[in-house]
Amino acid sequence: MKKKQFKAESQKLLDMMINSIYTHKEIFLREIISNSSDAIDKLCYTAMNAGDTSVSRSDRMIHVHPDKENRTLTVSDNGIGMDKDDLENNLGIIARSGSLNFKKDAGQSEDMDIIGQFGVGFYSAFMVADEVTVVTRKYGSDEAWMWTSSGADGYTIEPTAKDGVGTDIIIKIKADGEEENYSEYLESYHIKNLIRKYSDYIRYPIRLDVEKSRKVDVPDSDEPKYETYTELETVNSMIPLWQRNKDEVTDEELNEFYKDKFFDMKDPAHVIRIDVDGSISYKALLFIPSATPMGYYTKEYQKGLELYSSGVMIMERCEDLIPEHFRFVKGVVDSRDLSLNISRELLQHNRQLRTIASNIEKKIRQELKKLQDNDREKYEKFWQSFGLQLKYGIVNEYGAHRETLKDLLMYHSSRENKLQSLKEYVDLMPEDQKYIYFAVGESVPMLENLPQTETVKDKGYSVLYMTDEVDEFVVNMLGEYEGKQFKSVNDKDLGIEDEEDKKDTELKEEENKVMLDYLRDCLDGKVSAVRLSHKLKSHPVCLTADGEVSLEMEKYFSTIPGDGPDIKAQRVLELNPTHKAFYMLLDAWQLDKDRCARLGELLYDQALLIAGLKVDNPARLTELMWEMM
Repeated sequence: MKKKQFKAESQKLLDMMINSIYTHKEIFLREIISNSSDAIDKLCYTAMNAGDTSVSRSDRMIHVHPDKENRTLTVSDNGIGMDKDDLENNLGIIARSGSLNFKKDAGQSEDMDIIGQFGVGFYSAFMVADEVTVVTRKYGSDEAWMWTSSGADGYTIEPTAKDGVGTDIIIKIKADGEEENYSEYLESYHIKNLIRKYSDYIRYPIRLDVEKSRKVDVPDSDEPKYETYTELETVNSMIPLWQRNKDEVTDEELNEFYKDKFFDMKDPAHVIRIDVDGSISYKALLFIPSATPMGYYTKEYQKGLELYSSGVMIMERCEDLIPEHFRFVKGVVDSRDLSLNISRELLQHNRQLRTIASNIEKKIRQELKKLQDNDREKYEKFWQSFGLQLKYGIVNEYGAHRETLKDLLMYHSSRENKLQSLKEYVDLMPEDQKYIYFAVGESVPMLENLPQTETVKDKGYSVLYMTDEVDEFVVNMLGEYEGKQFKSVNDKDLGIEDEEDKKDTELKEEENKVMLDYLRDCLDGKVSAVRLSHKLKSHPVCLTADGEVSLEMEKYFSTIPGDGPDIKAQRVLELNPTHKAFYMLLDAWQLDKDRCARLGELLYDQALLIAGLKVDNPARLTELMWEMM
């Protein structure tokens, strides 16, 4: 039989199909199964329009049969089939889509979900095949035809016999090479995994001949014997949870779906369903994990939602669908309105994706706020796992997302002794309170005893305790909340000091300037200044910083690996002018300046410990303590 040549510059185009368009060879099975699904949809639509009641959707199926002995993988469907002209027009002309033409002619229909549109998916089979054979019989015809090709050298079409309408695609699998294991496409367990990965939600049953083994009794033998047999198994779910009505899906089903698909041992903390009909229609099923995944706060963690088009998985991890600050969310998005590229592995128009992503971001934010307002216990558990991520989200991209995230923040309040949102803090502020006061440190117990908080607390104001390294950057990025500026308890002016006390402190500082400068010099560059404090009440000393870099920022920068700049705070040793330790310094200054210097050194080390900083010389500290005792 004379071999025909492909049209449309076949050799170059087919070579591109096989070697360039598809990223992963395993995609071929998705494409072939999608074509089978389209063929069934076409049959059901055509039969319905013709008034043929003998065709029922419930009788339609796709059958996948691996044959190791002959190295063939056959995908069969009982869809509309093809005649000789269809084979010539659809398989003989590369990049001509019979499905797309059918879709245009038929228009939109809820009962039809045609997937194919480019006319190239079929040829992806040549990535794994030495030869592809198509045996097909068209609905309404008694004739069957066989199309055969080994690739770009052309194809043959000849009459054949076939029972029933539909199409068999027989793929002769290549021999294994040094770098490629083609035999895995003949293993039922591997085929099963590929179907579940890419085609789990094709709405017709995909039945696979699965290899199994069973024990066989052998008379007069103690040795067990097993035989291999095949069993027809439906391997796809067909209707995904997100396509079912909300009241048809139980919480148990949602939990099991999440754990099975996203490999989590625990139920999700919260489930978000989205169903949008508009210029871009899509459904989404999103999950917030109940605990921080392993390696979450590392560069290796990969965000992204699974992206489907009409139930066929297009991307396993679409990063563009989820913003970085909500990267903990897992889930799936399914839309028939996406403009895909020719391989269906990438999106052509980012506008559609941006619209969906923007809506998803708003919905997640809305759901989290509802949790915060209506189920505080659940939200606080979420906050323990992912609050740090929201804080990073405020700092990232120069604060571009602070308006989205600021109301979701939570901090421990000193007065209420529990977590509060910024709104709750502001709503409970006394009328005369001008600022949102905060303290940054390693832990709530440490901050509870921080000397600098005493003045604020004595005034009856609450202090927000911030215990993450990023918190000070968050505050700087926010600047204010509902017109109230943030103010650190370390600030030189807290805005609440008694003016008389302030003047007395300033006068004392001026009177003792020589001694304070002497102590600064004795500390040999460890501090930029020694000054008297009007913040301290019962404590003798504290350590603060001048300039833009705080003590907590210094700690943060010191943890960054590499040879970056050595960023240091301008440390300030503040002394309580009403504490007996200060009077001891005054006495020593008059009688023994060396003793005064040693007292200053001891107070500096104490201030380091209170601030959670490392003492340079613990042995020296011990020596000074014994000496003073």
